[in-house]
Amino acid sequence: MKNIAIIGAGTMGNGIAHVFAMNGFKVSLVDVSQDRLEQAIETIDKNLWRMVAKEKIDETVKEQCIENISTFTSIEDAVGDCDLAIEAASENMDLKLSIFRELDDACPPNCILASNTSSISITKIASVTTRPDRVIGMHFMNPVPVMKLVEVIRGYHTSNETTATIMEMSITLSKIPVEVNDYPGFVANRILMPMINEAIYTLYEGVAGVEEIDTVMKLGMAHPMGPLQLADFIGLDVCLAILKVLHNGFGLTKYTPCPLLVNMVTANNLGKKTGEGFYKYSKETKDIVVSASFK
Repeated sequence: MKNIAIIGAGTMGNGIAHVFAMNGFKVSLVDVSQDRLEQAIETIDKNLWRMVAKEKIDETVKEQCIENISTFTSIEDAVGDCDLAIEAASENMDLKLSIFRELDDACPPNCILASNTSSISITKIASVTTRPDRVIGMHFMNPVPVMKLVEVIRGYHTSNETTATIMEMSITLSKIPVEVNDYPGFVANRILMPMINEAIYTLYEGVAGVEEIDTVMKLGMAHPMGPLQLADFIGLDVCLAILKVLHNGFGLTKYTPCPLLVNMVTANNLGKKTGEGFYKYSKETKDIVVSASFK
């Protein structure tokens, strides 16, 4: 495998592009927005300069990485010779199904189709293609250039060959792949999201404040980041979407999203990306400046 197409130039998409390009792959980065593509290249460039400053790479490697990435606003134009296409669009079922139908039509027959979904069924995604044996989940963690884990999710029809190929490729990227089966939330979010939801319920019910809840989990459980700050970092809309997948998939009340989370998403207080969630953030640096009010 040499040619990789990545659909979606947001936070996850540009991070995945960065990692593949750093490892010598030719990357076609696709997004409907030219502005978003330009922002993605700027982000990758800034992150590479940080690596140069820390003497992890030299400027030659940095420039080669940027040269390995081409940008496109059309899937059809980007995937003609790709060996692997990775969808990294929003966590929306209809959008993902639409993208996979287009990828199935445009990609070469032997191309593997992967999704970076954090919760949506790979089996469902594969069902709209003519190659369900070559559809798989590659759930990278954010920030992609730093985090080692890749959840490799087998759909109902995903072949052993496809799984082995993606496991090996993940190792080539200096990641640690973990193979899991296709059930709502997989492993990471099936465990993480109920914890975040319970932290929000703890706040909603007045048991403790934002900073108190996060401090307990950081100091008492040795978590590097409290669950409410982590929710801000993930995006509260993403947390809500995953909880809905879990609730719909299992039909269990323990996955019912907290009403406070629902209200915050409705109010567009989505965390770091909007400047306010459980904490408020400065526009320039996105550093925490003050806890938000929850009276």
